[in-house]
Amino acid sequence: MDSKSWAYLSNYLVYSSMFVYTLAFFAHAYETAWSLRNPVAAEKSAGNLLTKTLDFTKTEKIARIATAMMILGTILLFGGVVSRGLSAGRVPWSNMYEFSITGALAFSLAYLFTLRKYDLRWLGLPISIFVLLVLGTAVTVLYRPSAPLVPALKSIWLVIHVSAAIISGGVFFLANVISGMYLWLDSLERRGGRNPWAKRLPDLETLDQLAYRLVAFVFPLWTFAVIAGAIWAEHAWGRYWGWDPKETWAFITWVAYAAYLHARVTVGWKGRKAAWLCLIAGSTFIFNYVYVNIWGTGKHTYSGLK
Repeated sequence: MDSKSWAYLSNYLVYSSMFVYTLAFFAHAYETAWSLRNPVAAEKSAGNLLTKTLDFTKTEKIARIATAMMILGTILLFGGVVSRGLSAGRVPWSNMYEFSITGALAFSLAYLFTLRKYDLRWLGLPISIFVLLVLGTAVTVLYRPSAPLVPALKSIWLVIHVSAAIISGGVFFLANVISGMYLWLDSLERRGGRNPWAKRLPDLETLDQLAYRLVAFVFPLWTFAVIAGAIWAEHAWGRYWGWDPKETWAFITWVAYAAYLHARVTVGWKGRKAAWLCLIAGSTFIFNYVYVNIWGTGKHTYSGLK
């Protein structure tokens, strides 16, 4: 196959993944809506009618279908990313379109791999929405035809540094989603209790620990990504560090997540404080990814939009 055929296949697979992710979204939405509309009447106990609970027995099948659609969508997106690279004869990480589709892939994979150990199907609805938003923005606003690499990117460090950064970003964002869910559930409990749908979600301590484990797991990889970026900078521009906006914000992200881990391990921060700190750290990563890539100046201007 020539480069045009690979490019066409890549576009076809990305659009196909969006269609399948849309099916996953509707399946997760149906599961949630059915559960809310069909509660199981609780039995009377000591003369008091207990709070109604939700019936998930009828939605188990649709939940499995939703998860299968998430897996299929991720496989198709993986094929789209690989085909994009084959069309250009390089790794597909040279502009914002390629960063976005690969980032969505990393986020989906982080969710699915975590799903193997933890029952996170309750996150399927917001995750499918987020992936669709990223892919929709990528194909409508950020799309650029595949092109050769600029000289500074022609290095093995592109593979090493960017792959580590993308994987870290996917796991970081999953931890941020869980921390955001923690804060929402905590606010419900402070106001008197969870609503019927929220009662299916894990307790606050479980969410708090899961977010911490995800950040602790991937933080060494992000540390390696920052160091690899400095080594790459020395190879490309003759200096390890120049306080370029992207370098600076990558370091700020490292400091923020280091502060999160330090606060948990040494100070004993848990719960709301830790969740807010995790979200603040995640916001620095998103700012670096979106604002610095698109509107920032400096040597790291590879968005393809200027």
